[in-house]
Amino acid sequence: MSVLRCIASFRVLALVLALPLSLGAALTHAADTDRWPAKSIKIILPFSPGAATDIATRRMATALSPRLGQSVYVENKTGGMGTIGVAAAVRDRPDGYTLTATDTSIILTPFLMKDVPYDAFTDLIPIVAYVFTPLGIVVNANSPYKSVRDLIGAAKAQPNKITFGSGGAGSSTHLAAEAFAMDAGIALMHIPYKGAAEGVLAVLSGTIVMQFASPATTMGNLKAGKLRMLVLSGDARSKMLPDVPTFTEVGLKNSNYLNWIGLWTPKGTPAAVVERLRKEVGSVMSSPEMVAFAREIGADPRVVVGDDFAQLMHQERNKWKAIVTKIGLEPR
Repeated sequence: MSVLRCIASFRVLALVLALPLSLGAALTHAADTDRWPAKSIKIILPFSPGAATDIATRRMATALSPRLGQSVYVENKTGGMGTIGVAAAVRDRPDGYTLTATDTSIILTPFLMKDVPYDAFTDLIPIVAYVFTPLGIVVNANSPYKSVRDLIGAAKAQPNKITFGSGGAGSSTHLAAEAFAMDAGIALMHIPYKGAAEGVLAVLSGTIVMQFASPATTMGNLKAGKLRMLVLSGDARSKMLPDVPTFTEVGLKNSNYLNWIGLWTPKGTPAAVVERLRKEVGSVMSSPEMVAFAREIGADPRVVVGDDFAQLMHQERNKWKAIVTKIGLEPR
């Protein structure tokens, strides 16, 4: 037998011997998918406990557990402007047992950081977006500004004198305020804080004049008469704040920005698991209990699933990028 024929024979033998192994691995993988979930499911959240995203995701996880027949729990992993937690999920096994939940910040981070350790559009599979939270302008209840037009008038009379807080440079609360200033033709002074909650405290203490904030984080102070919401984003007035006009109503349609929460799984997760997650999470968030919860915190209980969610991410990135470009914000 020639050397070439020997080599060819060995190659055929190697393929034959490897076939049962590869077939077995495929069957095991299929069986694992069929049995999913066979153990607890972890949702990594890149924010501290108590934040609006944390509260909403925990409620969702609690409602999701009985539908899947396994415990679904939240693990907070903070740091790196939210990138540490998301990166941990990206690096984990794509088997449907590790997910990540975060908000609009996932598409804003590349505008702020040069070396984000993942690509939200290619390293993650979008499951569902849920709890769309409007953003509005809050001032101290003792403020002389009774309407957004009062505020705009004062800002035009005194450029760069009206101060506004945010959760940090490049945060959604910062960029929304910049969009509002451009839309209204005014100049404001930015005072960044470590988090949006600190900015709200500064409004309460009178340290700053205004801040963009969600009803979810300000509802208690609004109801207590300590804060006043002048205007709010959204297609229609909030059922929780029916006296507050929308930006469109007051002629500021380019200020209509929302914050949303979403759930993702690492790239490579089996398609059957992805579809099951989309179905179950979508059903949970559409339930009367979760719809009522969203409305309690002044949010829109809308659900956007799968490819529609991916499209939403692209649209939102382009929308926010336009503001980043106009104000000249550079990643660090």
